[in-house]
Amino acid sequence: MASTRFRTRALGVAGLAAAAALVLSGCTSGAGEQGGGDADSVTIGISQFVQHPALDAAAEGFKQAFIDAGYVEGETVTFDVKNANAEVATATTIAQTFASDGVDLALAIATPSAQAAAQNLTDVPVLFTAVTDAVAADLVASNEKPGGNVTGTSDLSPVAEQIDLITEIKPDTKKIGMVYGSGEVNSQVQVELAREAAKKHGIEVVEATVTNASELMQATESLGDVDAIYTPSDNLVASGIGAIVGVAEDKGILVVGSDSTHVEGGAAATVGIDYTKLGMQTGEMAIRILKDGADPATMPVETSKDLELTINPDAAKRFGVELPAALVERAGNVVK
Repeated sequence: MASTRFRTRALGVAGLAAAAALVLSGCTSGAGEQGGGDADSVTIGISQFVQHPALDAAAEGFKQAFIDAGYVEGETVTFDVKNANAEVATATTIAQTFASDGVDLALAIATPSAQAAAQNLTDVPVLFTAVTDAVAADLVASNEKPGGNVTGTSDLSPVAEQIDLITEIKPDTKKIGMVYGSGEVNSQVQVELAREAAKKHGIEVVEATVTNASELMQATESLGDVDAIYTPSDNLVASGIGAIVGVAEDKGILVVGSDSTHVEGGAAATVGIDYTKLGMQTGEMAIRILKDGADPATMPVETSKDLELTINPDAAKRFGVELPAALVERAGNVVK
């Protein structure tokens, strides 16, 4: 049943215009407009777990992929964008709304939204992005063969390289602090990877967990006498990076992030993912499903094709650190 519905929604497939028109007639846009019965248009539900720069960039990149492919927003593609404001129950409601509205495809941004979409949207393609470990989150059977109607892109950070970056900037580092959301599967995966990478350098990892962004400052304070702080790809951390940076500046503690938006928010450096490009990569997967009839069950989960060294020399100085000249020279992006 699912594969049939996927095929009826493929853009421009001859002979299926009437079926596509019936499916699209009940869809609504984010502005409440009718999706209409145009067989050459699609409605895509976008469920974003929380608003912060990385997830915002992924959403914009996803939409840009459609524009680059020749779709016209409001004519041949309608994006119904909804934000769960970091509430799992809201993410579930959004997924249920998309199911009742009959969207042609859903994009879920971040693990909680992806889990809600996978549980509630079983007969339309579901793509995810900004998910660290899709297998651990029970979204796919395996990264190579997802096996159902769900696939997408992983934002698994190059954690070992990021720990290496800390030691390059501050070679005498003996203790690294990490703050993360206690309910984030993504973060738990990264903490384990960080522990493994740090152990190779003889570095201790100190952890503090939070349940909401308001706890970030206190949790950062509780890390105590650490030499550096590593901020994982965590929704709560990303939405409140300023709180972590503020404490680190007061204490003179280096902060290295897991993606470029952390550096834009005040961390000193990262070797990380460009979330706009990751979103575009996800959009290209969606287009292959809609236009070419690709089956999510056999589309491997993809990882970022682009990693970039991003530095913020001014932020480093506020931590009392001077970035090595060799690091500055090879940086692909300098935040000012």
